[in-house]
Formats: sequence, C-alpha cells, structure tokens
Amino acid sequence: MLLLQGHGRLPARALAERLEVSERTISRDMEALSMAGVPVYAERGRRGGWALTDGYRTDLTGLSDSELRSVMLAAAPAVLADLGLGPAADRAIVKLIAGLPVGRRREAEATRGYLHVDPTGWRRSHDAAPLLPELERGLRLGRRFAMTYERAFEQGTVERVVDPLGLVAKGSTWYLVAAVGDQIRTYRASRIREARLLDEAAVRPPQFDLGAWWAGSRAAFEAQLPAYRTTVRVAPEAAVRVRRGWQFGRVEEAGPPDDEGWISYGLRFDTSDEAADAVLGLGPLAEVVAPSELRDRVLTAARALVARHS
Repeated sequence: MLLLQGHGRLPARALAERLEVSERTISRDMEALSMAGVPVYAERGRRGGWALTDGYRTDLTGLSDSELRSVMLAAAPAVLADLGLGPAADRAIVKLIAGLPVGRRREAEATRGYLHVDPTGWRRSHDAAPLLPELERGLRLGRRFAMTYERAFEQGTVERVVDPLGLVAKGSTWYLVAAVGDQIRTYRASRIREARLLDEAAVRPPQFDLGAWWAGSRAAFEAQLPAYRTTVRVAPEAAVRVRRGWQFGRVEEAGPPDDEGWISYGLRFDTSDEAADAVLGLGPLAEVVAPSELRDRVLTAARALVARHS
C-alpha cells in the first residue's frame, strides 16, 4: 500500500521485485486487500498495473493524535546519539511521516517544530561512555562480554565476564545492568574501559523485566541514602535560593510566612556537613530552628568567621 500510494501505479512484476516475492503472491495480496475493503484495481495494457482509486490514502500507522505526538518525542536526541542511533532515528521519523496522510503529516511535522526534549542540566558535564554502541550490540546479539571496569572508590580496575541484561539512561548518565553469576549488578557505562564480545550466548533470568527491576533498584538505593533533617527559618529574599535546592539537599516541606514574612522550611541533606555549609551560605538570611546541635555548629562557625576577619 505504501508503494502504491507513493507511485500511483505499479506493474505486478515491479511490486514482486521490490517486495522479493512472486507475481502470484502479489495477485493473492491484492485480492486480500480488495476483500478487506481497500479500493485496489488492476489496469490492463502496456502501461497498466495495480493502483489505488484516485484520492484514496490510508493512515498506515493507525496512530491516534496523542500517540503520534508521543512518537515524535519517544526518545531524546542526546540519548539516541549516545547509542549511535541519532541519524537512524531521524530517517525512521521521516519514513513514518511519509506514510501519513497529508493532514496528519503536517501535524507530525508541526509537533517536531514546537516540542524538543533536552535531558541534560545546565551545569551537568557530559558523562562520556564511548563503548555504548558496543554494549548495545552485545545486547542486541544476546552475547556475553568480558569487560574491564574502573572501580568507583578504589584505585585500579577489575575484570568481569557478564551477561548483559539492559542499558538504562538516568538523565544523561548511562548504566549497564548485567548478571554476574546469580547476582544482578549495575555498572556505570563511563567507567567501562574495555568490552569484548564473547562467542557465548548471554543467560537472561526468566521473566526479567528491565523497567521493573530498575524501579525497584532505584527505590532501594534512595532508601539507603543518608538523611539529615533540619528546620530553618529563611528571609523572603532568600526563599528562591532555598527552593532551588542544593546538590545534596532539598526542601521537603514549607510552612506559611510568619509575622516577619520569614518561612520555615523542612530540609533534608545527606550529612550534617552539607546542612551546615548550606545554612552558612545563606548568611544572616537564615536561622536554624532545629536540631540544636546544628544551630550550635553554625553559631561556632560564624564566630570563628568574625574572628578571622576582625
């Protein structure tokens, strides 16, 4: 149907060659299309062939309006580029749009014109992982690979033979999920220094679901993160800075302004050091309400600061 929509009329021989089937198969297909209600017909003669009734077009994708818009934004350009699939994704979108009726084609092109996704933060450096295409190839082929991995908190590297299970992009950072024996582990792709495909089929745990596993792993990781909670009164002119958060701290709750316009925030930090640094960074625009040990620590640091600069 795409060929007939694109060319108007094609002989059975040309269709057979393009689709790599016999002319008899083309005849059977045309009969099936006709029985399904598609207005296809054959014209005899030297310039004859199979054609669709003039003006007939079909939305071959069967996508609704919202589904079509979601497909246009299905993956962020940076994520596809990391996998070496950027140009291929662009070609796929062009082919998809070409198969749409004129009206829907304009809608799809308009969507690409006014919606764009950039998953990276303003100050976040790119976490280079040049071996991503090779990792993706190993997953696609279902092969094990031997890799050299740089340790996170220790010097040196380790050698691993893993069964790759999937790749996950967390923002602009990629992770490899792989099985090592009976354990499933996560490896930061940028720390993989070498990956060599083996002539062995990868073993995948039965019923393994990458999305579900990642969600559970992420929840377990977040639950283990250190938590230091404090309550801090903040002046109105510093409220915006607090709401933006810190690298290792965030707002969990905020109360209404008091008589002076100050707002009490419930803040969570990874450590007391991070909490003290954040409060001291706000200077006279913040006051620690609780805990008392953090208030004493900030007061001691402030006195030392005054003494240093006196």
